[in-house]
Amino acid sequence: MAKKAKSLLILAGVIVVILLMFGSATFVTLQPGEKGVIFRKFSGGLDKKNIYSAGFHMIAPWNDMIIYDVREQKVDETMDVLDKKGLPINVDVSVRFYPIYDKIGELHEKFGVKYIDKLVIPEVRSTVRQVMGRYTAEEIYSTKRSEVEQKIISETEAVLNKPENNILMTTLLIRSINLPADYKKSIENKEIQKQEALAYQYKLEKEEAEAKRKVIAAEGEAKANNIINSSLTGNLLKMRGIEATIKLSESPNSKTVIIGSGKDGMPLILGGDK
Repeated sequence: MAKKAKSLLILAGVIVVILLMFGSATFVTLQPGEKGVIFRKFSGGLDKKNIYSAGFHMIAPWNDMIIYDVREQKVDETMDVLDKKGLPINVDVSVRFYPIYDKIGELHEKFGVKYIDKLVIPEVRSTVRQVMGRYTAEEIYSTKRSEVEQKIISETEAVLNKPENNILMTTLLIRSINLPADYKKSIENKEIQKQEALAYQYKLEKEEAEAKRKVIAAEGEAKANNIINSSLTGNLLKMRGIEATIKLSESPNSKTVIIGSGKDGMPLILGGDK
């Protein structure tokens, strides 16, 4: 009887030791924004079908709970790339993404918990280099900057959002594009000269338009004068003179009017007082 009790005591001790050893691995709490997937060491390996949500979970002590943060995450990357002509360019990029929560089993199987280092960063860097390698530094920095940025965004999104990657890119931002100081200065000077040339061209066009306006106005005035001159015949002038004489004679002011004494028989006004 004593021997049996001793055996039971030893068994109880072993159970206590086992519980103490594996107790911390038996109970798992997932925080909000976290998902878990089980790796069963002795019964089937990675369980990709059953995804565990936030909360308290109890698992067998010999299994592992692999926890993923499925909230949106951000990676900032600074890299040196080469333009179409081999000129070095420094680029700062930010990319936002999140793992597709019901696919973390597939994500873990293919890339593991370090999927950001194995998938996201390499693909972002590769795409940026490929896109910028198609353009010159001047195009990247000024003339085609928006086009370059849009191609980087669309091509990175196409790569990262492939179904087999099991993540979703939400945003990519080009924070800055930096060229060697001397080359940057030459591009800026070229842009200044371009703007000055455009301003000068605008001034010339404006002056040309003003000159045309004056020519048109002068031609119109000349035509008007020709019309007036052609209508001023001798008889018309005499008639207008007679009409003016009649109006003067009707005026209360005193004056001396000699009819027919002026040039061409027009009235001659010698004087008048109010």
